[in-house]
Amino acid sequence: MLLFLGFVNQTASQNAEEFGFERGDIVQEWLWDDDVDDSIREKIEELTGEELVDEDYGSAVDGVILWWRDGDDEDELSDTIVDAYAVLGDDGPLWVLTPKPGRPGAASSSTVQSAAKTAGMNAATPLTVSGDWNGIRLRAYGKGR
Repeated sequence: MLLFLGFVNQTASQNAEEFGFERGDIVQEWLWDDDVDDSIREKIEELTGEELVDEDYGSAVDGVILWWRDGDDEDELSDTIVDAYAVLGDDGPLWVLTPKPGRPGAASSSTVQSAAKTAGMNAATPLTVSGDWNGIRLRAYGKGR
């Protein structure tokens, strides 16, 4: 049974389904840089059938991915979470993606949790979303989706 569950999680990760995005969703990407995992971006675009939009997109979005690395300012992370949540329609998925431990720019999950708390959000347990990146889903306090 354990092997089967691992396979299901691996398959979900390969298809970006764990993010909670759906076909037709507009997903906004924050703090992109040349170190991001393009395979994650491509899998999200394949799942949604839409290209990712950047932080300058002028309308509400259905989901957010936010790339964050250690060394970035924690207060800036809190501010960015607030800004991203402001354009997120209907409490859609909001994810902070960080390099995994041992990778350049690896950030501790407690740092993300602290920034999320400052922004009025709960942070879930980190989830492996690729070989080099973890994802932490954030939810506004009192929201259960």
